[in-house]
This record gives sequence, structure tokens and C-alpha cells, in this order.
Amino acid sequence: MLSADSISIKYGPCDVVHGVSFELIEGRIVALLGPNGAGKTTLIRSLNGTVPLASGRIQLDGKPLASYSRRDIAKRVAVVAQENETKFPVTVLEYVLAGRFANGAAFGWETEDDLAVAKQALQRCDLSGFAERLMNELSGGERQRVVLARALATDAQVLLLDEPTANLDLAHQAMMFRLVRERCRNSGAAAIVITHDLNLAAEFADEVILLKNGEMFAFGPPEDVMTAANIGGVFNVPVLLDENPASGKVRVTTVF
Repeated sequence: MLSADSISIKYGPCDVVHGVSFELIEGRIVALLGPNGAGKTTLIRSLNGTVPLASGRIQLDGKPLASYSRRDIAKRVAVVAQENETKFPVTVLEYVLAGRFANGAAFGWETEDDLAVAKQALQRCDLSGFAERLMNELSGGERQRVVLARALATDAQVLLLDEPTANLDLAHQAMMFRLVRERCRNSGAAAIVITHDLNLAAEFADEVILLKNGEMFAFGPPEDVMTAANIGGVFNVPVLLDENPASGKVRVTTVF
């Protein structure tokens, strides 16, 4: 579906990402973990062509990403970014409908199907009654849920999520991951999610990438990657690991 092969990214003379390879597979979620400044956001922005590569290649559905137009990439790849504050008045429904435009609709010419999909996405993101609210009047957490709703309203098969839970309370963090997991499993999509919550990553991700100084430190299933040695090596902090009694997944506790 989407693969990165030995990709490197430079800002001027500085290596920000170096020699990273992985594949997003249909139906699965990859969690991207690492300290601040590890290159996570730069890496994820390269996956839709926003940031150019210094070397390596990215392929989407078996073709070079660079061979697609921006419109074609937007049809296939949806992004939930950290920064989502709008600079002009737009309603929540209009913002979510914007995610449908890559499918052929023009603003103001959306179909009944577009409206139904957008309203369903709002409902699933716990935003019923928000359709006529203005984006610039919402809290950070409410805006983040609207951005997720727009991504879910697209037909994109690849979801790129950059710290989508940063402004969300505990219940909505879990909701976000559940919705992404449902989308991947029920619609054959794939997702890569940047998060600083290691325990959410362990619960919901199928694979985990640990990134340190722009390089892949480890990649694989959470139970293999999220060891005390790996986490300590990446974050420079001691941790204790045990099993979540409810799910059986690995649980991480920082030792202060």
C-alpha cells in the first residue's frame, strides 16, 4: 500500500531522517514513537510528498509517490496534523466536507452522499450538534476531533496522524484509536500514528517504529519492540514493564 525504502531527508546540511525503511500494510496500524526532535513529523510529512526526499524512495500502491499529482495523493492519503487552527471563519460541516473535494466535489456542490458521509463522521467523532459551529470558536480538543472526522470522511486508504491525541481527554484518545482501528480493519485502510503515549501505542498498534536521531532504532510488533532496553535506549529514562490485566498488552511505567 505505502512503503518507504531507505529514505533520507535533509534540512540544509543536516540529516533529519536517515535510511528509514518500512511498509504500511492494509488493515494495520503503525505507531511512530520517539523523543522530541527525533524526526517523526518530518518523516510522516514525507509520506504524502509534503517534504522532499534527499535519497531513497516512497511508493504508493506500487508506484513512485512522485509520479502522482497532488490531487491523486489527496484522494489516497488523508492527514491529521498537529496544527489545525483555521485562519478564517468556516463551519465544522464545511471543514469536514472539504475532505470530500478530492473525490470530485466542488465547494458548494457537494452531493447528498457527501453530506451523509460528513455527518456520519461527525457523529462517530462525538460531534453531533457541532455542524454549524465555527472552527475558530472550538477548543483545541474539539478541533482535533473535527480534523479526524474530515480524514474519516475521505475515501483515503492511507491515514497519516501526527499526534492526533495531543489535545484530547482520556475518553476521546481511546475513541480516536478505536475509530482508526475500525477504519483500517473494516475498509482495508492503513495508518501511521505519531504518539507520545506508549501505552496507547501498545494497545492499538500492530507494529511500532522507535525513531531516535532520525534513524530507526527498532521496528516490529509492540511486544517485541517495547522492551525496557529499547525504550530506555530511545528515551534515556528507566521504565518498568508489566502486562495490562485487561488486555494482556505490554504496559509501560516510567521510573522516576
